[in-house]
Amino acid sequence: MTDFHVVIPVRYASSRLPGKPLVDIAGKPMVQHVYEKASQSKAKSIIIATDDERVSTVAKKFGAKVCMTATSHQSGTDRIAEASELLNLDEEEIIVNIQGDEPLIDPEIINQAADDLDRNEFAEVCTLCEPIKEAKEIFDPNIVKIILDQDGYALYFSRAPIPWNRNKFNLEKQNYSEPVMFDCYYRHVGIYAYKVNFLREYTTWQPCMLEIVERLEQLRMLFHGVNIFVGLAKGKTGIGVDTLEDLDKVRKLITK
Repeated sequence: MTDFHVVIPVRYASSRLPGKPLVDIAGKPMVQHVYEKASQSKAKSIIIATDDERVSTVAKKFGAKVCMTATSHQSGTDRIAEASELLNLDEEEIIVNIQGDEPLIDPEIINQAADDLDRNEFAEVCTLCEPIKEAKEIFDPNIVKIILDQDGYALYFSRAPIPWNRNKFNLEKQNYSEPVMFDCYYRHVGIYAYKVNFLREYTTWQPCMLEIVERLEQLRMLFHGVNIFVGLAKGKTGIGVDTLEDLDKVRKLITK
C-alpha cells in the first residue's frame, strides 16, 4: 500500500453557499464528515489546511490537526503547497487533496488516487472520474466534464458540455434532441494526488487565463504541460456540495 498524507483545503467563504464547511449535516459540520471519511482511508496523517479561525476552532474540537495558511491562495492546491512547506514534508511524499465539500467521499477512492500516482511513472498528478449517465448532467456547469486520451491522461476539463455533439445538442435550449451516447462523457471527481516537489513547482506558476475563466485549478497544470492521469473511480464518489440543493440531498442521504 502506498504511503500518503491527506490534506483537506478549507475556505470558509463561498459565494454560492456562505460558511459552507461549517454547515450542519446530521449534527456535525460538513468538514467533520469529510475528515471522518478520510480517517477511514490508509493515510499516514490527515491535516485540515485553512485560513479561517472559525474552521480551525471547530476542527480542533473534533480532534483534527490544523495548518493555518494565508488568505491569498487562488486554489486548494496553492493552499496545500503552503501547508506542505509548513509541515516540512519530504519532496517525495505523496499528498492526496480532498475537497472540503465532499462529505460522502469513499475512503477507497482516496487510497486509489495515491496508488494510481505511485503506479504511473509518467504521471505528475492523478485524479479520478466516473461516467456520466444522465444527459442533464452534461449541461450542468457545477459538474466538471473531462476528456481523456487513449492512455487515460487528461486532455481538457470544462464546465461546458464537452465533447459537443454537433448533431444532437441544442445550444439555444441547452438540451439534447434525442438519446445521447454516453461512452465519451465523464464527470471529474475532485480529488488529486501529487508529490510535494510538484507542488513547489506549481506555486511558481501564475494562474492562467483558462483557469481564471473556468474556475478550475487543474487547467493551470494542463497549461504548463503536466501529465494528469485520470483513473476510473473504483468506489462511490458521493455528492459534492456546491448548492443548497446539493446540501439538501446530502442531508437526506446521511440521515438515512
